[in-house]
Amino acid sequence: MPQILLNGEPRQVQAQTILALVEEVSLDPRKVAVERNLEIVPKSLHGATPVLEGDRIELVQFVGGG
Repeated sequence: MPQILLNGEPRQVQAQTILALVEEVSLDPRKVAVERNLEIVPKSLHGATPVLEGDRIELVQFVGGG
């Protein structure tokens, strides 16, 4: 299981892809922006982008409201 920094906090995860990570932390993949090692990961690549040991990943969830 890779050890990563997730939103600034050390965390061990089982996920092997960005999409699996988003699902592992119970976020809606349709409403999340992802930055991996200071680069934005396009939604179209979430399922193909690996989560590797030492990655710095930021997840930002969009919230609607008014």
